[in-house]
Amino acid sequence: MNNREVAKLTDKYVAKTYTRYPIALVRGKGARVWDADGKEYLDFLAGIAVNGLGHCHPAVVRAIERQAKKLLHVSNLYHIQPQAELARELCRHSFADRVFFCNSGAEANEAAIKLARRYGGEHLGGKYEILTAHDSFHGRTLATLTATGQEKVRAGYDPLPAGFRQIPFNDLGAAEAAINETKTAGILVELIQGEGGINVADESYMRGLRELCDRRGLLLIFDEVQTGMGRTGKLFGYEHFGVQPDIMTLAKALGGGLPLGAMLAREDVAKSFGPGSHASTFGGNPLVCSAGLAVMKTLLQGGALRNCVKMGKILAQGLERLKERFSCARAIRGKGLILGLELEMEGAKIVEACMAEGLLLNCTAYKVLRFVPPLTITAKEIERGLAILEKVLARL
Repeated sequence: MNNREVAKLTDKYVAKTYTRYPIALVRGKGARVWDADGKEYLDFLAGIAVNGLGHCHPAVVRAIERQAKKLLHVSNLYHIQPQAELARELCRHSFADRVFFCNSGAEANEAAIKLARRYGGEHLGGKYEILTAHDSFHGRTLATLTATGQEKVRAGYDPLPAGFRQIPFNDLGAAEAAINETKTAGILVELIQGEGGINVADESYMRGLRELCDRRGLLLIFDEVQTGMGRTGKLFGYEHFGVQPDIMTLAKALGGGLPLGAMLAREDVAKSFGPGSHASTFGGNPLVCSAGLAVMKTLLQGGALRNCVKMGKILAQGLERLKERFSCARAIRGKGLILGLELEMEGAKIVEACMAEGLLLNCTAYKVLRFVPPLTITAKEIERGLAILEKVLARL
């Protein structure tokens, strides 16, 4: 099939929950993908930060192939070796003592919310409310979209579940003022708001939230679905801020392209999840956890984190040059290889024009171009992508 034929089939049979571009991607390698018509693109979106090691990374492919020949899936009623090994590695390299596996970021955040409520019921006198930030994004389930600080995500789903309130991001005073002594159980926050416009938390804000939660007896929950697994140049984004959460959520790049999410927690908090309190049929099955183990090993031993820091600086410097040349460019934000270029205009036309020239990226918060290329990207590929963007900006 060519692009047009795939699009026609999609339009006829697939639920219309996405506004899709008129190409069908059928093959990928590293930072490059090809569509059904054979056209090549540089991928600076990486499946929205999912393909952290690039498309079809050899180590991930080998792990999937080996496991697929042995065992694809068994129930969590039994012990699963790759799952246990991945949980061990995640705990060894983080603050956590326990891991719950699921299939997506929304499910990981759902698990974090449920754990916080059970902990609140057992240890905080029945407190259940979670404070989240304006412009945040935490998922598409009823609970996680209610937690999300964007009206466009919540619209049309009333009545929404109770127990969530939004507060200004990067405003410690607002966070403390919002705490309800009889209801508030915790604060859920992204270290970098990806869908909200690549808004980076201040170090003083994160340290302040940790001190505030300690002082008021609340849980601090970090949503690292997009920033985790090396995206910022460190394995987990919280390492930049000198603070640790009580609960953390991961997904996206964790499975190397396969659907894998995780909720991590300290032992004293995780104890509130006993047998039967939460579950996931597919969560942490042998196949996806084998891929996750390959991702962990590659990140820790393969130089991807160092490359992320180096390439992130090159990309940021290139975006700065474009900002100096084009008056429509207002600001550059981010860490490592999660960067945003804020524009004076809406970015949809620029995204479409870049795609026509062979560069894939997207626009978030209407006016912020989001760059989340693979952590394995090269300087040559970055310069090529920047050249395409410069050409498009000059034309538009």
